[in-house]
Amino acid sequence: MRKKIEFILVFVLLCTIGSCKPIRKSEKNIDSKRPNVLFIAIDDLNDWIGVLGGHPQAKTPHIDELAGRGVLFSNAHCQAPVCNPSRASIMTSLYPSTSGIYFLNPDIVDSPITSENVVMPKRFQQEGYTVFAAGKLFHNAKGINEAHIPNYAGQFGGFGPMPEEKISTYPGHPLWDWGVYPERDGQMPDYQLASWAEARLAENQDQPFWMGVGFYRPHVPQFAPQKWFDLYPLESLQLPKTITDDLHDIPSYGVDITRLKHVSPTHDWVMENDEWKPLVQSYLACVSFVDEQVGRVIHALDNGDYGNNTYVVLFSDHGFHIGEKERHAKRSLWEDGTRVPLLIIGPGIPEGKVCNKPVQLMDIYPTLLELCNLEPDSKHEGNSLVPLLKNKELEWPHYARTSFGPGNYAIVSERYRFIQYNDGSEEFYDHIKDPKEWYNEIENPYYSEIIAKHRAQIPQKQYEILGKGSTGHLSYTASEKNR
Repeated sequence: MRKKIEFILVFVLLCTIGSCKPIRKSEKNIDSKRPNVLFIAIDDLNDWIGVLGGHPQAKTPHIDELAGRGVLFSNAHCQAPVCNPSRASIMTSLYPSTSGIYFLNPDIVDSPITSENVVMPKRFQQEGYTVFAAGKLFHNAKGINEAHIPNYAGQFGGFGPMPEEKISTYPGHPLWDWGVYPERDGQMPDYQLASWAEARLAENQDQPFWMGVGFYRPHVPQFAPQKWFDLYPLESLQLPKTITDDLHDIPSYGVDITRLKHVSPTHDWVMENDEWKPLVQSYLACVSFVDEQVGRVIHALDNGDYGNNTYVVLFSDHGFHIGEKERHAKRSLWEDGTRVPLLIIGPGIPEGKVCNKPVQLMDIYPTLLELCNLEPDSKHEGNSLVPLLKNKELEWPHYARTSFGPGNYAIVSERYRFIQYNDGSEEFYDHIKDPKEWYNEIENPYYSEIIAKHRAQIPQKQYEILGKGSTGHLSYTASEKNR
């Protein structure tokens, strides 16, 4: 599929060339040697956007157009397939196996390792930047964003608004709901976040700024007003491509860690209640809704005073399953759980490029430091992507690594995915021959040397699990007991 992405991007550019607006040159180019940063996070967005081709019917014109104005990293992966550890890794450029933050708690300040690091917003503040943000940049537990981001403007309702009663018939976790709600875009927190961003970008800034905008959709509850559902009629909606008995060659540990103690609906429940298409529809509706909000923010940047001197980074914190591998939600080490959109645009960055080298979300922090001519941090474990921004075909010796608890790792190269679980069982996929990861090739002797190279990327030292009680903690413990 990745070979098709260049074609998709060119097609999108041709279709939108008439409406694309170049970044305006600033009339008040304040401190032109020090660029601004616009840091856009989208919660739970997988590859179901037009330029990544994850779903053939996904309508994301604004993200697609933005990708055409910079470099799209088509092989980008999170460091943990769940919100808190992924975002902790992004903001510190440390692996979960280094910090001990593997699951939904604890916070960065509760790790002896990350508590000694300077998180991204505060580093930029130390460098003389005006820092402000709103929405979900770190995990959204009470007080965390406020503690780590100067001038934090709030969550604007977070995952709300919530109806008085659940819309779906799923009896589980209250956040696991989907359907048409509320009536108007303006009632959605993400709409209000975009309005806040528009207002801030219209203000005069005396210093270079680091601005964070953290959108909540398509995270559950997957609600959006009716007009977004109308884009995806159920009668013509396509389901993700799957095969029967996809789990037959998956180790039992791999099945357990992606199911035991999880709060999302099982695929059996989804099929028995005929909810697969409604789930796909709701997810796509939320994706298109948040794409519109991204477009509003970028339009405000283009039409203000700072578009010519601002680096824009857009990413998602992890992937999301919607029936693939017979499961729903995040928390997996497969492609659908780890692969994310990542794109970077700004001064000096070539336009319309797609890079398929394996990169990591934790690479964003060192990349922004280099783009902004700031000194690197020797504690960072991520790699600056600036060399790839200059030459997408550059020889790149690095792999992308994702973990879900100690001993559970995915190692991704340009062509392959290797997975090792804590009981020693393994999986291996060749994305050229098997982009959907349907056929585990771990026993195929043809790949033995390649597998060994990937296996060598597993860290020898792992920090103990910090925190307790979250879904990830419970699933990990249950999987270990079931070995």
